[in-house]
Amino acid sequence: MRIALSQITADPRPERNLVTVREEAHLAAESGARLVVFPEATMACFGVPLGPVAEPLDGPWANEVRAIAKETGIVVVAGMFTPSPDGRVTNTLLATGPGVEASYDKIHLYDAFGFAESDTVAPGTEVVTIDVEGVRIGLATCYDVRFPELFRAHADAGALLSLLPASWGAGPGKREQWELLVRARALDATLWVAAVDQAEPVPTGEEGGSRKTAPTGIGYSTVAGPDGTVRGQLESGPGLLIADVDTDEVAAVRRKVSVLANRRLDRP
Repeated sequence: MRIALSQITADPRPERNLVTVREEAHLAAESGARLVVFPEATMACFGVPLGPVAEPLDGPWANEVRAIAKETGIVVVAGMFTPSPDGRVTNTLLATGPGVEASYDKIHLYDAFGFAESDTVAPGTEVVTIDVEGVRIGLATCYDVRFPELFRAHADAGALLSLLPASWGAGPGKREQWELLVRARALDATLWVAAVDQAEPVPTGEEGGSRKTAPTGIGYSTVAGPDGTVRGQLESGPGLLIADVDTDEVAAVRRKVSVLANRRLDRP
């Protein structure tokens, strides 16, 4: 399966980001990709009030993403914010396109490195997988990558690939952690991991307030194989990473490295 990872820098304005999603989805489709993945917070970047931009899954922003998926003929996965009953928002991935209509609410919230996502975002509770042209795919978001049990749950559900949209926080050692964690999750669940981050923002001198400390991305979107090796990676700036995922390789790796079968703890 050919997939595309679209490393963009989201704007605070959702309507501007839809223009980018449309352009990138068309480029992905032209490359032969059957799936294009956008980062966490594609709807609007972190560091701005999320409540005013949040919309339900049947709202205009999500419906426009559905229209983009329909016109390109491929599955689109993009991060957005939906209203939560408790007055916060939910950090949601929308997955939509031919034969696919699903959403995943981020389970593990980024209450780390001085940032408290849970102040404004409510956690999800459900493990979610989708099927794209016969391939089962797990959905995860950013800070989820620090929790291997989620990726093992994807594997237990039959997934051969996990998608990981992110808006990774910058800081000392954070790039190294990102690369290590993406590879580790592929290796300890023995599946492909396609991790797409927001591109590193270009300083404009206009950023202020919470946007200075918000996790707005560092780039380095990465595709890791089920053996933990890097099969493709971008640098810090915007870009479109095209990768061919050999799903048969998962079974081959699992025959050699039977970590899922050999588990003694955390079995379903």
